[in-house]
Amino acid sequence: MRSKRQRAVARLATAVGAGALAAAGLTAPAVAAEAGGAAGPQAGSVGVQGGYVETWIHGNVRYGPSTDHDINYTVAAGFDSYGLCWKHGGWVTANGIAHDKWVKLSNSEWIWGGLLKGDETGGVHQRC
Repeated sequence: MRSKRQRAVARLATAVGAGALAAAGLTAPAVAAEAGGAAGPQAGSVGVQGGYVETWIHGNVRYGPSTDHDINYTVAAGFDSYGLCWKHGGWVTANGIAHDKWVKLSNSEWIWGGLLKGDETGGVHQRC
């Protein structure tokens, strides 16, 4: 069985490949918000600084903390990465969730906290 770190490294390599495709002009399709639905499953806190975050549903990773920023790549449910910190950004309402908290990932890109398991920041408590 692979460790959480090994899975994260493998997913990061996949994300880097997707980023290279995007840089070459081959982008993944945007993911539309699904109508209705309940909030994602709740998980315990990851840590007081940064920590691993995991998506409970598919979504977009962006170059900045709002939907005004371009999509870098799209991730599936179960994607995990390291969340460095969070900040207030653009307001999003999707999947029965509404707030403006975005998590900065270790690759310096951003994911809306409503896509993450746990609380509004996926358990990342450090503000950017």
